[in-house]
Order: sequence, then C-alpha cells, then structure tokens
Amino acid sequence: MTHAKGKYADFEGLRRRAVQLRREGASLHRIADELGVRNKEVLGRLVRGEPPAEWTKRPRAKDGLRERARELRLSGRTYNEIQAELGCSKSSVSLWVRDLPVPEPRCTPEEQRARMNAGLTKLRTAQDEERRATKQTAARAIGGITDRELFLVGVGLYWAEGTKDKPHKRREIVEFVNSDPGMITVFLAWLDLLGVDRGRLHCRVMIHESADVSGAERYWADILGIDEHDLAKTVLKRHNPATVRKNTGAEYRGCLGIRVRQGSDLYRRIEGSWCGIVLGARPTT
Repeated sequence: MTHAKGKYADFEGLRRRAVQLRREGASLHRIADELGVRNKEVLGRLVRGEPPAEWTKRPRAKDGLRERARELRLSGRTYNEIQAELGCSKSSVSLWVRDLPVPEPRCTPEEQRARMNAGLTKLRTAQDEERRATKQTAARAIGGITDRELFLVGVGLYWAEGTKDKPHKRREIVEFVNSDPGMITVFLAWLDLLGVDRGRLHCRVMIHESADVSGAERYWADILGIDEHDLAKTVLKRHNPATVRKNTGAEYRGCLGIRVRQGSDLYRRIEGSWCGIVLGARPTT
C-alpha cells in the first residue's frame, strides 16, 4: 500500500509529522486533515505507539473502579478478591488488570470461593437495586392516566390477550384470561370505564390440580373484590407426572378467566376500536 510510487511514498516523513502532532495533543481527525490521510489503516500506522491525548478520551463511569482494581492487583489481590472488594463482574476485572503480573496465591481455594461468592452476592444486590430503581422511576413517570388513555390501553390489552373472532369460527364474545394480577386490574378498570356492570361478569380460576386451588380462589376473589364462593367452578388442569412444571410454589395461582355475558356488541366495538388504532398508527402520505 505504501510503496515508493504510491500516494504515501514519504511514509517516514508523514510518520514524524504525525507523531509530533500526536504529542502536541492533536486528535486523529486533526492529524488526518493536516496530513491529507484518509486511509484509516495508514493513519493507525502513522501514530502507532503514541497514546492519544487525555482530552480525547471519553470519560467513563467505571474509570474509578478500574484504577482501584489495578491498585488492588498490584498489591497482590486475585481476580476473585478484587471482584469481592469492588462488586463488579469478573470479566471487567480481567479486562482492567490482565496486563499486570499474576500475584502469588495468598489464600486457600475455600477462602477464594467464599470471597468470590461474597463478590457475586454484592454484584447481584447492586444489579437488583438498579432494576428496582429503573422500574420505580418509570412508574413515577406515568402518573395519572386519562379516560382516553385507559380506553386505548384496554383495547390494545384485549386485542393482545383476549378471545378474538375468526372467519372460520365466529366467536363474538368478550373473554379475557391472564395470570398477571396487574393485567386483570387494568382490564376490570377498563370494563368499568365502558360501563359494563360487574353483574355481567362470569369469572373462574384455571389452575393445575396439584397446586393450592383454594388459596388461588381466595387470591383472585380478593382481586375481584368478591367472595370466593361467587366464582364459577374452577377449571382444573390434570397433572402429567412425566411433565416437569416450572410454574410451582406459593406464587403460582393459575389464571383468572373473565367473560362478559351478552358481550357480542361490546366485542364488535372492541374490534372496531382496534382497527381505528391501527389506521391511526399508519404513517400519513
């Protein structure tokens, strides 16, 4: 690429000038402009071995952790010890200190595992706190919602999770089944907004027979604000011993199904509203 008759024949002269500019604090962009070099590979060769000026480096939130990790490594700490001390990932520690000499072992494998587990616990605790903070911030940003906003959310919610009519099977019914109590709460608020009397609702629990059926019935009845005896007969899913279920434990409460009696007209309004949302979302020409 840089032969005697090529564009960069005076490569050494260009390199001397590039090194001078680099040491004066010039950025790669400025060096390229000054020397008229547009080839990234050639530009890299011209400044090879010359570190960029500090002002050109992007500040990073983990710079302080990186410096501390290097100090700990130089003092003889292992990756696991540094991870436990700083609560960061082991891969980050490796990236920050891999150019430094490996220290002699100072503790037993059991002690190393204990420190590693402590570091992982600290890291996971920090990650969980970050998740909670992000969710709380997002929740506060929503604030109150208008009737129109609730209406639009409810239409989208139903069209994603509710029973829908098919050309090959006419089913103009309003039926919504979900295991998320938040979804059920929003769906009920939406029905209230539409003026659907709670007396028209047919509600029943759907759950594996091996779960806590009575506990699930009480749970969903509380969500609905009714007595559990007012629920329709629970639908039990037979347990297959050959199947390994993951939806087990105290938090598993099955699903709640809500059907609106005499809901064919309501269903048509829902489908029409959804079509209106789709049309409104399309870009105008």
